[in-house]
Amino acid sequence: MTVLPARARAVVIGGGITGTSVAYHLALAGWTDTVLLEKADLTSGSTCHAAGLVTQFNPSPTMMRFRRYSIELYRRLGIFEMVGSLRFASSPAQWMEVQRGASRARAIGLDVELVSADQATRLMPAITTASLFGAVWLPGDGSLDPHTATFALAKSAQGLGVTVLTGTRVTGLELSPRGAVKAVQTETGRIETEVVVIACGIWAPQVAAMAGAFVVSTPVDHQHAALHAVEGAELPRDMPCFRDPDNLVYGKAEAGGMVLGGYELDPHARWIDGVPWDHAGTSVPPDEHRFEPLLKGAARRFPAVSEAGIVKLVCHPDAMTPDANPLLGPVPGVSGLFMAAGLSLNGFGGAGGIGKSLAELITAGDTELDLYAYRPWRFGPVHRDHRYVAELAREAYRYYYFLRYPYDADEWGRPRRTSALHHRMQDLGAVFGAKQGWERPEHLEPDERWRRAGADQRRFGWARPPWFQRQAEEHRAFRERVGIIDMTSFGKIELEGPGALPLLERVADNLIDRPVGSVVYTQLLDRRGGMAADVTVTRLGAHRFRLVTGAGYVNSDLGWLRLQQREPDGPVEIRETTENLCVIGMWGPQARQVLDAVTDDDVSEEGFPFMQARDIRIGGFDVFAQRVTYVGELGWEFYVVPPVAVQVWDRLMAAGRAFGIRPGGYRALDSLRMEKGYRYYGTDLTLLDNPLEAGLGFCVRLDKGDFNGREALLAAKAAGIRRRLRTLVVGDNEYLTIYGGEAVYADGSLVGRLRSCAYGFTVRRNIAYSYLPAELLPGAVVEVDVFARRVPAQVTADSLLKREHLVGHEAKHLAS
Repeated sequence: MTVLPARARAVVIGGGITGTSVAYHLALAGWTDTVLLEKADLTSGSTCHAAGLVTQFNPSPTMMRFRRYSIELYRRLGIFEMVGSLRFASSPAQWMEVQRGASRARAIGLDVELVSADQATRLMPAITTASLFGAVWLPGDGSLDPHTATFALAKSAQGLGVTVLTGTRVTGLELSPRGAVKAVQTETGRIETEVVVIACGIWAPQVAAMAGAFVVSTPVDHQHAALHAVEGAELPRDMPCFRDPDNLVYGKAEAGGMVLGGYELDPHARWIDGVPWDHAGTSVPPDEHRFEPLLKGAARRFPAVSEAGIVKLVCHPDAMTPDANPLLGPVPGVSGLFMAAGLSLNGFGGAGGIGKSLAELITAGDTELDLYAYRPWRFGPVHRDHRYVAELAREAYRYYYFLRYPYDADEWGRPRRTSALHHRMQDLGAVFGAKQGWERPEHLEPDERWRRAGADQRRFGWARPPWFQRQAEEHRAFRERVGIIDMTSFGKIELEGPGALPLLERVADNLIDRPVGSVVYTQLLDRRGGMAADVTVTRLGAHRFRLVTGAGYVNSDLGWLRLQQREPDGPVEIRETTENLCVIGMWGPQARQVLDAVTDDDVSEEGFPFMQARDIRIGGFDVFAQRVTYVGELGWEFYVVPPVAVQVWDRLMAAGRAFGIRPGGYRALDSLRMEKGYRYYGTDLTLLDNPLEAGLGFCVRLDKGDFNGREALLAAKAAGIRRRLRTLVVGDNEYLTIYGGEAVYADGSLVGRLRSCAYGFTVRRNIAYSYLPAELLPGAVVEVDVFARRVPAQVTADSLLKREHLVGHEAKHLAS
């Protein structure tokens, strides 16, 4: 029996495919003094029950690269059967989604082939062509045996020096007085270490809590069955793997029969407040009634399945996060603690790449991939309710195969958070979407009763949405008269203390040290010059600042700022204040006249310049006003305490009636911002893009002294920008069904993919952004792959309409 070492350079907790991959890659990077701890036997968690299918097909560039590398790794280890895979489209709507998915896959470097129903049957003779509209063929996909793969990685890690200890449960994590990892406590002893990786699947939240950390995932039951071979219809061993999203099933051939799994529409979550420590490799009781629809779905594609008996039905819980993305990276506030958990059904597909990227983060401080969407701290206080989180996880599971359209909204767990203006929005006929738990108006239907949006696009499919004209009217109000919107869900972070300015100056590309009342638009950068956030920073006092970000990014930005703190900065308190203030946005050519009618303060051009903020009174109520533009027109954001928000809203609405004021929703903001060339974080701006490429060079103050990424930006500037975020007008004046991610071609060669997309109601064109080779200047013609059809597009100037005046290095607030 291996003796528990007294010390290790790193300790990995969890002996499944993810933990063994992390340990292997740490050793490969030279950290051979690594210990892997498993409370039972290797593969005793979700890994034990996995079907072992691996596909590269995924719309996320990061997950696609994870999966591609995983397959390369498994092939090197000699444990991968590369039989290819087919992803079927069993409905016209799914066929369009498959075409769209193929375009998005090609745009991120994955070679896929669309095949007809007849071609699919030649690749897989066991299927029927009934209701088969085509498929995606990926010859490089395949499968593996979960046990063989996990033990192969563990053996390879041990060969590099890693110590693997099974039957050793972690009971505690010791921290130093400064909150850094100090040691791991187990049932059999203690290991000193400065680095701990939590890779223990459904137990990860409980282990993280041992260090005072909060991470979110929920065990959701997943079922799959081994089916008997049917005499005369035996499936060949080398049959491709298959996925049939319309029928909710996936599978592979095994022993002449089939391993069949699927994704139920009403999944079951268990152990939502904590997983028993003694649960291990045993499955939980299966539910044949829940599995029956999946069997029927498989029989619709494989007729012989109706005659096949079940050898064994297995039910096991998998860790699901609310957004179906893994938890990957460091944990703010606990130096040396890292997560590789919450895999959300990406286990064997993602494990190789996840292990590699996490090892890069730990040993080198950086990884070549954009892990922003996987930050383990992206969930916030609203997610501390286990029941709420379980509903989100169940809904994410429900749509793992079931077609979810781009305009569909989450439905489960609502309503969770409402602004003080919520009832006013209801009175206006709001159609509410949801973001970070907030109920937010997507658009308004004044002649209808308010409602919550859900799977609305399922009713109209891949066509122009029925709210198109309503959105056009809201757009025109902001552009031609004056519009008003409840933006309370804006993420708000306050930084206070002597260390606030040094921290912000170090992470921001723009100059933050300006007079009190200044509003600065800036990107927050990593050391490579990649954009970690896109925010406005308002100076409220000598040592006090308010950072405003998107509703979905506030927890991510909050955690990232905490990770960036350095002792020489001095003390700083960083706290979220989102719910402390409501926000009302009002913009349009008549915005000043409306504001003038309800305040005695000077709001003239000279009295209240652009990118300035100060206290004013509206109808006798105190308001903090910021003159920034969200839509490229004159206007303000008004920050008010919730008790008076309705009073301020009512006075602005009453004064605005003479000027044709109209309330609007969030959908209108996309069309408004894109006509003016404003960017959106997470889509147009990412960690893999820098401000110079994004056309945001006006924010970069290279003369302000050192800051994150400065040297990288200087080098990029000297070498010359090789690609640039460009504005495209796609097709003609008619609405086009583009949603983002579509492949862009120039002279027949792939040159990029679409980022943001919207229909511009003022310019009457379909607008999209794409990073293109720098030589493709305004006037160049490209093509966009729209549902397998090449549509001409023209490169234009960044802004299709004149923006509000910019001063120096200052700029507007971007869409959130």
